[in-house]
Amino acid sequence: MSDDLALFRAAPDSVSFRKLRKRLARQTMEAITAYDMRPDGMRQRWLICLSGGKDSYGLLATLLDLRAQGRLDVDLLACNLDQGQPGFPKHVLPDFLTNIGVPHRIEYRDTYSTVMEKTAPGQTLCSMCSRLRRGNLYRIAREEGCDAVVLGHHRDDILETFFLNLFFGGRLEAMPPKLLNEEGDLLVLRPLSFCAEDDLEKFAQALNFPIIPCTLCGSQDGMQRQQVKAMLTEWERQSPGRRETMFRALQTARPGHLLDPTLFDFAGLRPGQS
Repeated sequence: MSDDLALFRAAPDSVSFRKLRKRLARQTMEAITAYDMRPDGMRQRWLICLSGGKDSYGLLATLLDLRAQGRLDVDLLACNLDQGQPGFPKHVLPDFLTNIGVPHRIEYRDTYSTVMEKTAPGQTLCSMCSRLRRGNLYRIAREEGCDAVVLGHHRDDILETFFLNLFFGGRLEAMPPKLLNEEGDLLVLRPLSFCAEDDLEKFAQALNFPIIPCTLCGSQDGMQRQQVKAMLTEWERQSPGRRETMFRALQTARPGHLLDPTLFDFAGLRPGQS
């Protein structure tokens, strides 16, 4: 068994798991291809951001699977940013990554204290936590000679972000599967953009990933994202397949049927023009 497949050595020997594994690999490769995430003419090094949650474990496992199949020619470096949250089990991720033979870097930065100090009572902790984490990950990527920072956001994260911006931000905006950072020196990639959260949950359970819960966002009830998630879950219960339909809509935008004059030349429309 190759090093890349060591993670699957205890995988269930069942048809359902094989189908799930194949589906996640196919959808991930579809996203990589659709948004041109693959390196062009040169070997790249990707920083895989590993939080200890089901999604980032699924990201690492699927990229390792694709690489073992010869479909993804990149170097992978797993990275966990230990943000100093109380009770964080520091041994879990290093032990896991060492056991499966994945190169990794564990970085300690106490952003937890900053978030708790600077966030007013009643406000969400996620925004500042995310900004501080992102800045550190960019720094680590540069130090390690990486070309891209790779995140485990999936289809449902993208949908939830769209509705959060629609309902609470007053704009049509989601999470792009590929973007360039403000400094212009690093790509940010989301290869799981086509993958469903339910599939990643089943994948994590089947492979028995050592999940580490977040004690920041997981400690806050009634957040806007939780409200949106509950709404989408109820819609899906009432009309199975609705999530997929809404996600296809994000891929099929028609600027001329919206109201943003910066995206479509409404002023230039004249009778008699083709």
